[in-house]
Amino acid sequence: MKGIIFTEFISIVESQFGLDVSQQMLDNAKDSGIYTAIGSYDHRQLIKLIMSLSHITKISAAQLQQTYGRLVFPSLLQAIPIPDLESDNTFSFIKKVEQHIHIEVKKLYPDATPPTFIFSNQTQSTMTMDYHSARCMGYVCMGLLEGCADYFNQSLTISMQVINSSQSHVRFSIILAGD
Repeated sequence: MKGIIFTEFISIVESQFGLDVSQQMLDNAKDSGIYTAIGSYDHRQLIKLIMSLSHITKISAAQLQQTYGRLVFPSLLQAIPIPDLESDNTFSFIKKVEQHIHIEVKKLYPDATPPTFIFSNQTQSTMTMDYHSARCMGYVCMGLLEGCADYFNQSLTISMQVINSSQSHVRFSIILAGD
């Protein structure tokens, strides 16, 4: 997993919960907290941080992941050059992530393994998207979808259905609530 995910996570924890909670989270997870944005790290370390933060704050790991996804969206958007962003809306941008951004990420970072999105049943106001990832971070993906809608000033209703027990396959049903 790319280091930007870790650096942004720690930054968000510091801004939302303070330096003391951030340090306690790192200490409890036995983590130095030393990451570079371009480095590659084991995603299981991020899971340890999330579980540690959940234990400290008494907020579910799922809710923390979803909130993180929503809050990190603008930073990730700035980190990756995206052509014609002005003409996008939430649905077109989500499709652009799979069709262009994940491909560019793989070119920049050959060791990267971004999730795969498979789209079905799309209309003007609905989309069904299957998320596939060995990292099993569907709640982060849900938060990213919410962050995307926030960016484009659109309102979504998102339901998430876990397809397999490992949560490496999740289906999102997304409804756009008007423009």
